[in-house]
Amino acid sequence: MEDYAREPCPWRIMEDCGGAFSMGAIGGSLFHGIKGYRNAPSGNYRRLISSFVTLKERAPVVGGNFAVWGGLFSAIDCTMVYLRKKEDPWNSITSGALTGAILSVRNGTGAIIGSAIIGGVLLALIEGFGILFTRFTAEQFNPANRMMMEEDPALAGQQYPTVGSIGSQEGSSIFGSQHSYQ
Repeated sequence: MEDYAREPCPWRIMEDCGGAFSMGAIGGSLFHGIKGYRNAPSGNYRRLISSFVTLKERAPVVGGNFAVWGGLFSAIDCTMVYLRKKEDPWNSITSGALTGAILSVRNGTGAIIGSAIIGGVLLALIEGFGILFTRFTAEQFNPANRMMMEEDPALAGQQYPTVGSIGSQEGSSIFGSQHSYQ
């Protein structure tokens, strides 16, 4: 499938790692900024200071966690592409499952299995919705659909006035015509 053609693999890992860090840092900034504001002592000045301190301390950590996940996912994806010699949704699904399993190794066998299942299922849902979205949006560009719409037999017997014929009739205007079109 050429839908999956992206940057070559060594650069793809770096790009995905940086993109994941950016997403995590921005999302972590929003989350921890609000959390710091809510958990601060009363007073707007204290709440604002607490918001910025919490944001400064925790947002880079969340960004780093996202970067580790994105880099590991992309590295496994590139390895799958190299081993299988093709790019398809199965590489992403497998990469999601293996990434979840590897990141939960310290928590035991049950966590490894659970994280692998969750990672695989989430990536399967993402890939499935991507494929469905692509198919639904591609239908509007299908030439066969355009031909059917232009040659609809239900509309073949009807005649519509042309732009030039509307204003040229006697006693009629654009807004109100005394003639009926059939």
